[in-house]
Amino acid sequence: MNQASIRQYQESVTVKASAEALYDLVSDITRTGEWSPVCTSCWWDDEDSSGRVGAWFTGRNELPNRTWETRSQVVAAERGREFAWVVGGRFVRWGFALTPADAGTILTESWEFLPEGIAMFEEKFGDGADAQIADRTQQALDGIPKTLAAIKRIAESTTAHEDVRS
Repeated sequence: MNQASIRQYQESVTVKASAEALYDLVSDITRTGEWSPVCTSCWWDDEDSSGRVGAWFTGRNELPNRTWETRSQVVAAERGREFAWVVGGRFVRWGFALTPADAGTILTESWEFLPEGIAMFEEKFGDGADAQIADRTQQALDGIPKTLAAIKRIAESTTAHEDVRS
């Protein structure tokens, strides 16, 4: 697989939890640090609009060689179906889609490097843009399965505790 040509990717996992419970988990951006291998924390820029389409949040990302923050805008917020955001409002789209299944919910995480994101990287990094884009692409390809596995573990342990209480 040639990472330089990949501009979008998605992967799915089946989680033993309802689509609504799973949506409530993944749309709580303040919990992102519990499952993301790069984003260590997020917070709403305006608590009054948190979780709604159009709301902005800031995320803090950490890798061994650098730390940075990004602002993202929620572009889809449909409980039990989809939660998605776009970094910088136009650069990279990330999202979770939820599909009810017999064994719970199929959770799909998607990532797409948008044309304006590619253009921004070309402007910012010049001749080094392809390497930077390939690096960010590899982070997404490596991170998505780790993120899904962590969300599955968290959601299923929460569901198990709820089943015990009821």
